[in-house]
Amino acid sequence: MPYSASETRYDSMPYARVGRSGLKLPRISLGWWYNFGSLDRFENARSLARYAFDHGITHFDLANNYGPKPGSAEDTLGMLLKQDFGPYRDELVISTKAGYDMWPGPYGEWASRKYLVASLDQSLKRMGLDYVDIFYHHRPDPDTPLEETMGALDYIVRSGRALYAGVSNYTAEGTRQAARMLRALGTPLLIHQPRYSMLDRWVEDGLLDVLEEEGVGSIVFSPLEQGQLTDRYLKGIPEGARATKTDRVWLTPAEVKGNLPKVLKLNEIAERRGQKMSQMALAWVLRQPAVTSALVGASSVEQVEDNLGALNNLSFEEAELQEIEKILQS
Repeated sequence: MPYSASETRYDSMPYARVGRSGLKLPRISLGWWYNFGSLDRFENARSLARYAFDHGITHFDLANNYGPKPGSAEDTLGMLLKQDFGPYRDELVISTKAGYDMWPGPYGEWASRKYLVASLDQSLKRMGLDYVDIFYHHRPDPDTPLEETMGALDYIVRSGRALYAGVSNYTAEGTRQAARMLRALGTPLLIHQPRYSMLDRWVEDGLLDVLEEEGVGSIVFSPLEQGQLTDRYLKGIPEGARATKTDRVWLTPAEVKGNLPKVLKLNEIAERRGQKMSQMALAWVLRQPAVTSALVGASSVEQVEDNLGALNNLSFEEAELQEIEKILQS
């Protein structure tokens, strides 16, 4: 059936300004890391994208290597733009990234000007787009001068390939240097995409402060820690869960078992708040003033629906925050 977006898509989603820019993002954004590639069912990807947009999720976040296979998430978006979302392109914020290994040889990864420009050109071709809204450098490169990388991002924006520039996985000091270099070039750093959750709090050690000082927004990935901060593992590791998939080593059974005592206590607080564990975990990262949006991944429409439920209660009593902190520090 031809797709017609819901007329109520903007009725319940709150949007937040990205740093000191004019751009706003939905508090919940959809990440295309997994479940949108060539090894996944296209109709499921379509259902996820349609449901998300119908409920105000206007931001789809991709990267050149997302799939699996690498590049195929962008292929999927390209097909959906042709079949479903073409009329709504100007209502969407589409981002992609480059930094990880994409093709053989010395020019297929990291942060040289050659790699970044070539990778984005490939991404645009896969998606059938003239430009993306945000283009990120995906990870710091210890060998390429930061001036070259930031110069490439400046060129990409000035050439019309992207509207805004971002970085991901940069340290606090690296982010400060990147922001100042880009500002001097006339292309402000819009946004940083770091990993952040109740179980991974490295951004609190300086990065969030730098973002506020420099006027840079942030969109955090893995706020649910690969499913650990949901109800998925509360009664053990179910068959087929991510922690059982040895080809994806981002989460191991040992990690799940080690964190479970904390998660069980956190879940008790969530229940008292009238939330699921996942909803409280999203609200907890979104409470930070420097956090513009939280990226969620999903394999089903029901998961997206659950995550959107976090928006019903984003506030915390001070006593709740203290109780959560005590658990996390235990």
